[in-house]
Order: sequence, then structure tokens, then C-alpha cells
Amino acid sequence: MLIAQLSDLHIRLPGQKAYRVVATDAYLPPAVAAVNAQAPRPDVVVISGDLTDFGRPAEYAHLKHLLDELRMPYLLLPGNHDDRAMLAEVFADHVYLAGHDGYVQYAVEDYPVRIVVLDTVVHGESHGALCERRLAWLADRLAEQPDRPTVLVMHHPPFNTGIGHMDAIGLREGADALARIVARHGNVERILCGHLHRSIFRRFGGTIASTCPSPAHQVALDLRNDAPSAFVMEPPAYMLHEWRDGALVSHVAYIGNYDGPYPFHEGGALIDV
Repeated sequence: MLIAQLSDLHIRLPGQKAYRVVATDAYLPPAVAAVNAQAPRPDVVVISGDLTDFGRPAEYAHLKHLLDELRMPYLLLPGNHDDRAMLAEVFADHVYLAGHDGYVQYAVEDYPVRIVVLDTVVHGESHGALCERRLAWLADRLAEQPDRPTVLVMHHPPFNTGIGHMDAIGLREGADALARIVARHGNVERILCGHLHRSIFRRFGGTIASTCPSPAHQVALDLRNDAPSAFVMEPPAYMLHEWRDGALVSHVAYIGNYDGPYPFHEGGALIDV
């Protein structure tokens, strides 16, 4: 099984630039094309939040037009820039967005690896939280199939990254309780997150939690506590997670046209001259 992960699309209206710099809707079609061209083709795409920049209906309509070019199923979850109600209204064919108890939480049973989505959004705020209701729902879902390999997907990562301004709007509530729930279930292969616009990994609750780069702009890699809130136009990217030999193997895939591939060997020998 092959899962492609996109994150932090921040789509605005056609041609509008985010933060006066990034035409995010111009970056998404190359990302979609790259995922479609991947060999083998991913079975499913998970898009881990911040789908639009302001959660406006017209932004979601534009996003849907762009994402419907994907040649495989895709799964959505909200980030702090999103609006749950608008997302569910525009993507009405994605019936799972009705969620549970007011949150966009759901489990997907269609693949060798179970996909369980958690909603970390706090309405009107940039930081995230996992309240008792959301965590109880997760505990119940994991208890249903304790031996089945499972991937959790959420927007805010459950750990501090060292990028101060992003940690200030990280998961403020529920991380410790989440770690205890995950630790009780050795079948949780990975926690896939967004929010950071970078690829970051940390051991968490006996598994690995990771974040995904953006197909557009990346958060500046500045590990000072007082780092300014800033982004850079580093190469756009997405992630590929392959279920192989009983474990999940992850790769960062860069989007764009680059020189190569070039051979290492010629005539059976390593090229010397």
C-alpha cells in the first residue's frame, strides 16, 4: 500500500497570492501531477489540513476543482485555517466530513493499513487541542481493531519542534493523553501531521510522529525561541508512506523538474571518468 501525503495547501481565490508572495493555486497543479505520475501510483492521498487560507466557500470551490484532477481517492481534514462547515458543504460528496460529535474525525477501512483521522482544530484559533471527547473517540476506534496496522492523521503535531513561533500555535491540549492512548496500541505505525510546512520526525508514544512539507511555501528553519514568523520558498514537496514488510517506510518527494536521473554504473562498474 502506498499513501501520498499533501499538506498546507493554503489555497486562495484564483490568482490571489498568499502573504503577497505565494500564488498557492499555481503550486498545487504540479503537485497533483507529480502524485498522479508516481510509479507505483499511490492508493490514496491524505491532505493534512490548512486546505485553504481563510476557509471561504469560493476558496474551497477552487480547491475542489484542483484536487479533482487526482487519479486516486483523496481524504481531507481541516487545519486551523479551515472552516469545518464550509469544507463539508463544498465537498459534499466526501460524506465522511460529517465527522463525529461536531469534529471531523473518521476511520477508513478500505486499505491494508487503517487510516484514522483526528480533528485538532480550535474554532477561531491558530493553536490546536485534543479534548476528552475527541480522545475518547480515538481510544474507542483503536480498541475496535487492536491488531490492525493503523496510521493516525492530524493537523497539529503532538510535539514541540524547536521553531518557536510555530510551537506557540501548536497542540496546546491533549498531547500527553494522546501519547498514553497511542502507547497502549502497538499497532499505531505512524502519526502523520501537517501545520509545520517542513519534514520533521519525533518519537512519540512508542511510535513515530512526523510532519509534512508544503507543495508551496515552507516555514523558515529557525530554531531560536524568538524566531520571527516567516516562510521561505524552498523546494515544494510532499511525502510518500509505503507499507512494506510489516512497517511504514516514508520518503520526501520533491516537486519540480530537476536534472537526472543519471546512472551510477556503466558496463557493470562504478563510473570513474
